[in-house]
Amino acid sequence: MNKVALITGATRNLGLSLAQELARRLDPADVVYLTGRDGGRVAQSLKNISGAKAQVRGEVLDVSSRDAVERFAADLADRHGGVDLVFSNHYTRVEPEDNPAEIIDYYVETNNLGTTSVLRSLAPLLRDGGRLLVIASRAGSLRALAPALHPRFQNLNSLDEVDRAVCRWRDAVRAGRAPGQAWPAWINIPSKIGQVAAVRVLAAQRRAEDLARGILIASISPGLIDTGASRPWLDLANARQPDEVAGPLVDFALDPNADAALYGELVHVGADELSPVQGTAIRTGSIVPWQ
Repeated sequence: MNKVALITGATRNLGLSLAQELARRLDPADVVYLTGRDGGRVAQSLKNISGAKAQVRGEVLDVSSRDAVERFAADLADRHGGVDLVFSNHYTRVEPEDNPAEIIDYYVETNNLGTTSVLRSLAPLLRDGGRLLVIASRAGSLRALAPALHPRFQNLNSLDEVDRAVCRWRDAVRAGRAPGQAWPAWINIPSKIGQVAAVRVLAAQRRAEDLARGILIASISPGLIDTGASRPWLDLANARQPDEVAGPLVDFALDPNADAALYGELVHVGADELSPVQGTAIRTGSIVPWQ
């Protein structure tokens, strides 16, 4: 059966590099959907794809709209009957000069509620051997959060519960209460933790059937990437370019023999690197501890 791949947030940086890598490595009968919320950027990104063997189709998809994600999934099912590979890669950036209280609503709508919408709508379309990978970061570990806040994301049983936990944090940021509750000033951290929590919850619900069908659902820590979103915040002296990161991620996604132990986990994929947590080494293909 011909493969169908989808990347959200694919008009620049890592998303565009993933689309390019998949387009070169999949077969001519396969289809890669390059999606983004801006039609102009989608069209331009299609022009930037070179050396493609697979068919590459551009589609406007604003993941901040749950209805839009549901419609897109329904269309995908009508066209192809299912999907083989999903990279959930969308991200709305935040700048150091931004007031978190002013931007938090759309930030959460896209980065978090958008992710749970993708999980809800596209996980049911995964065919045997399928992959659904959420691009997160090692900041998605609870170790990046004050211990008093860990219970907010532990023992959640549904994606609705994850959404409610994230929205309670959002509301605290909007009202200016977040610092007093020990939330970190960089809103990227709780957002990534919410994404990883969502993957863990979905995986717990689907584990037995997915493993029997060779399906892998996981969140991914790709390591430091030199992008406009990360430059203002991080020391990128040892960071890689998006094209360098895309190759190992696609290798991981196309590996038909993925270790079942990685299912539902936050997996570091890419170059080995040193974690700031206790100076421990993070090896590629290893599980980043949740707590």
